[in-house]
Amino acid sequence: MPLFQELDTQDSPIGEISLRRRRIPVLGERDIYEVKLGDEFLMSSMFVAAEEALSSLGLAAAQGDKLDVVVGGLGLGYTAVEALKDQRVNELLVVDFLQAVIGWHQNELVPLGKVLNADPRNRYIHGSFFDLAVDPASGFDPDQKARRFDAILLDIDHSPTEFLHEGNAEFYTTENLTLMAQQLKANGVFAMWSQNPPEPAFEELLESAFAKVDSHLVSFYNPFQNNEATNTVYVCQ
Repeated sequence: MPLFQELDTQDSPIGEISLRRRRIPVLGERDIYEVKLGDEFLMSSMFVAAEEALSSLGLAAAQGDKLDVVVGGLGLGYTAVEALKDQRVNELLVVDFLQAVIGWHQNELVPLGKVLNADPRNRYIHGSFFDLAVDPASGFDPDQKARRFDAILLDIDHSPTEFLHEGNAEFYTTENLTLMAQQLKANGVFAMWSQNPPEPAFEELLESAFAKVDSHLVSFYNPFQNNEATNTVYVCQ
């Protein structure tokens, strides 16, 4: 196995996106998968605790059985796979703007693609999460207009103030969060990942659209810095 291999590179509407696999000898025979947009690192399989916690914390707040769930942002698949570990999940719609990322999973270029493809509850949706979120008359499911969900889990931007694409900033308003909330069932849950510590201004914004907001700090070990790092998961009901 080579120490570095570029598995795919494609043009996308927001720039060149690439999938890489590498090994770091000091960390042993472990394949590390990375996604880059241009020169910017989007995700690494080195650090997935918070992406998994987005599902576990979000779904822990969801009530009932036969849960219908939306994941915004496929990434390397960790949030989606963690959601499917909850046996209450009836169907999972994974929305991603980039067909290349969906293709990596469908073609099993990434390890978790095989897991997602094998689970009949999983369905990939090619589209803009942010456009679909603010259009409750149509909604996330192209096969069922105005469908409502038990949970919506979002992991696209780096934080509510650091955006993957500048156009995403328009989503973070009371009006648009309220439009998205119309796609939740009664007592439904919205949860969101951020690379930064809890931001009081964003918590206040969430409270303008949801009855209850909790911020969870998720810790994980960073071997490159030899210390504990943290991300945040916001959970709203």
